[in-house]
Amino acid sequence: MRYSQVFSKSSKSHPADAESVNAKFLIQGGFVHQEMAGVYTWLPLGLKVLRKVENIIREELNKLGAQEILMSALQPKENWTTTNRWDAVDVLFKVPSQTGKEYALGPTHEEIVTPLVKSFLSSYRELPLAVYQVQSKFRDELRAKSGVMRGREFGMKDLYSFHATQEDLEAYYEQVKQAYVTIFSRCGMDVKVTEASGGSFTKKFSHEFQIITPAGEDLLIACPKCTFAQNTEVATLKAGEQCSKCGAELIETKGVEVGNIFDLGTRFSEAFEVTFTTESGESKHVLMGCYGIGTTRLVGAIVEASHDDKGIIWPKNVAPFTVHIVALGSKDEAIQATTVTIAEKLYTDLQAQGVEVLFDDRMGMSAGEKFGDADLLGMPVRVVVSEKSLKNNVFEIKLRNSSEATFIDVATAVDQLTQMVKN
Repeated sequence: MRYSQVFSKSSKSHPADAESVNAKFLIQGGFVHQEMAGVYTWLPLGLKVLRKVENIIREELNKLGAQEILMSALQPKENWTTTNRWDAVDVLFKVPSQTGKEYALGPTHEEIVTPLVKSFLSSYRELPLAVYQVQSKFRDELRAKSGVMRGREFGMKDLYSFHATQEDLEAYYEQVKQAYVTIFSRCGMDVKVTEASGGSFTKKFSHEFQIITPAGEDLLIACPKCTFAQNTEVATLKAGEQCSKCGAELIETKGVEVGNIFDLGTRFSEAFEVTFTTESGESKHVLMGCYGIGTTRLVGAIVEASHDDKGIIWPKNVAPFTVHIVALGSKDEAIQATTVTIAEKLYTDLQAQGVEVLFDDRMGMSAGEKFGDADLLGMPVRVVVSEKSLKNNVFEIKLRNSSEATFIDVATAVDQLTQMVKN
């Protein structure tokens, strides 16, 4: 994509009221636009990141045999009264209708998915089954904060599984746990699988998936070498003690929760009378698990965990583009025309190899302005095409996560860059 044609552009400064790093850089870089507190429009660059995150999630969940659906965001009040949560959930958006009825804007979907599965389930032969969706959620947060990490409207992937036995539920729970580690790893993040309380659904432990960052809202006892951690609210271990998984010395740190998984037991299947017939003819309530990932929250957490004072450092798998070509101007019109022609050819040749490229083709911009935008936007590889480099028949290459620049021959640049970004 040519940067001159991108719908949204960067600004010279971040919003004065932006408190978090992700809000500063995502808004300044033109990835998102804030409509009101806790509500954002996702612009072309930001939406590319979000879609890549969502597709990584889809690929890993599909491997587990889960099937994607899309449930209604507008939910009937009756379902919430059935579970006794209409007045118990303080962040529930309640929407009155001119018909006299009331509805809820979905903050979660147990109240929809449970009766939905009931309409199709009868026998143990249909179990286990798992369905998931990627959808906007709505929560009436008293104080929306932390940029896209805590909003009133936000994206979430929620997966629900249904089982005949506790053993089968626990086995699937472990599969999802490992799939989550893979998902976050593919997004370029080291995640801690954090033991936490069971919350309002169950007295058992649940698991949170925490990305370590000073911007985190949760205090953890975590292992620096493996994925083990405990939320301090339920911790049985202390900093300085040995990790129960690998034996390393535990530390106290902060994390951002980007996912969680729960064993729901029969909490919702009992409320909606979701039963199945066993092999022996007995009727039993189905067992449920739920597994969430905040998709928009994850994008914000990636920025919090991967940035410097100049801007975002996108991990390769979720970057809007992997290569950012910067064509610099020249006072000599003939030289500038040659520079642009060579940059254009590099752009089209890389695209032909399947490389995602952002081409800064803007005229009349200084080198400093273009470099500043490149650092702010945070694509993994920057390629500079300039009068100076072309005198030596090379392109200047700089990785966003490195301070050092290198040079590659113009003749072999396409092959080298293709190999670099696809490995």
